[in-house]
Amino acid sequence: MATNQATAKTSSTSEATVEKASTKPLSWVYTTYFAEGMPYAIIRILSTFYFTDIGLKERYLGYLNFLSIPWTLKFIWAPFLDLFSTKRTWMIIIQFLLSLVMMAVATACYFAYVPTLPPTFEEYISFGYNLPPAFQHLTTFLIFISLAFVVMAFLAATNDISIDAYYLAALKDPSDQASYSGDRVAAYRLAMIFSRSGIVAFVAYMFYLLQQKGNVNLSQAWGYGFGACGLTLFLLACFHFFKLPQVENKREKSLKAAEIMKSFVEAFTTYLKQDKVLLVLIFIILYKIGDEILFSMNTPFLKRELKVSNAQMAWIAGILGAAGAIFGAVVGAKWIKKQGLRKAIWPLTLLMNVNIWAYTWLAYVKPDPTTIKGVSLIAFIYFYEQAASGVGSAVLTIYIMRTCNPDFKAAHYAFGTAIMLIPAALIGGFGGQLVEYLGYVNFFIFAFLATIPAMFVMFFVPIKDEVKAPTN
Repeated sequence: MATNQATAKTSSTSEATVEKASTKPLSWVYTTYFAEGMPYAIIRILSTFYFTDIGLKERYLGYLNFLSIPWTLKFIWAPFLDLFSTKRTWMIIIQFLLSLVMMAVATACYFAYVPTLPPTFEEYISFGYNLPPAFQHLTTFLIFISLAFVVMAFLAATNDISIDAYYLAALKDPSDQASYSGDRVAAYRLAMIFSRSGIVAFVAYMFYLLQQKGNVNLSQAWGYGFGACGLTLFLLACFHFFKLPQVENKREKSLKAAEIMKSFVEAFTTYLKQDKVLLVLIFIILYKIGDEILFSMNTPFLKRELKVSNAQMAWIAGILGAAGAIFGAVVGAKWIKKQGLRKAIWPLTLLMNVNIWAYTWLAYVKPDPTTIKGVSLIAFIYFYEQAASGVGSAVLTIYIMRTCNPDFKAAHYAFGTAIMLIPAALIGGFGGQLVEYLGYVNFFIFAFLATIPAMFVMFFVPIKDEVKAPTN
């Protein structure tokens, strides 16, 4: 009797905790999804900024696209987070670890002196510069920074899993989940703007201050920038440790590995049983391949080929880019809702792919970013490209949703989005080598040609429009 009363009390307390978490979730929705977006921006965007600034050749910059692989594969280990502890605990521990690794990167960058490059990369890495005692050779320094970003990529992908799972556990009502979905996206976008615009502008400002003192060490300026990133992640982890509601009880996390594997295999096999599944998979992989090839070397192209400064990149990529992506995604989604996916997919796809020619023209004319006319032209094309890409993202996201079985919607969507990221992770990784071989003009032409197979497959792939319930 006493045991039953205790159990009832525990259950009541657990339900009260969940109720409390779901009544005022706005603050933690924003902080958790800011903490999801920021590591992604640091690893996938700021890493390219940094390595471009210190002079790595294009082929090595292209390899940075391999950092997206953990996000592509995260669905594999996502179910196993249920075996140990709670999503809240996972989230907090991972965010603390991310902040520590980020501070280690910041420290290494701060104490490393990386001057103007010699003529070749081979000469560059063979020079002995003023580096921290642990890095007697510049190659060791670069390997350390690269491995740190790899570690952070796996941590950040797992951080995404824990945050998304926590959100679903805290807001059990589907209507609550839907009502805060806009806030999730907004917080994620704010993190991207903070990193891509705020941190990059801060690095540019710190470099300006260093130059006033006769110090031209750009790596040290990035040390301050990465330090600001690490501090922000640490403060977010502290906030979540003290303020994040506890929404899972002990039983909810105690699943057996066999149960998890059975559910995982069942979800995966049911996804592969859909009609024309091979065409569906090919279409998902190929649909945005041209855009991903372009994006793979976008930052080196702007910063190195067009000579766009960090201060300019802060507002072009950070603010205009985010606005363009949101604008495109919203317009694309509304057009699909109005016309239906079957009618909307062709014009929206053509809009996405034609934008690549704007970049081809930009690479050919090379406008001067030090003039108002030149920087305005670069900014306009960048905005247009981001908007067109946002339109394509809306198409592909909705298409993937239509391939999901309602009984396994979350798992199927995870599979579909993972497949979608394959071109960015694998093909984009060799973008730098293609640039060295083809040059930027031909590289962008190649990106457009890569869009043709997806448009061909569109004639045959099943495209489902949303089925509306009949009205009486």
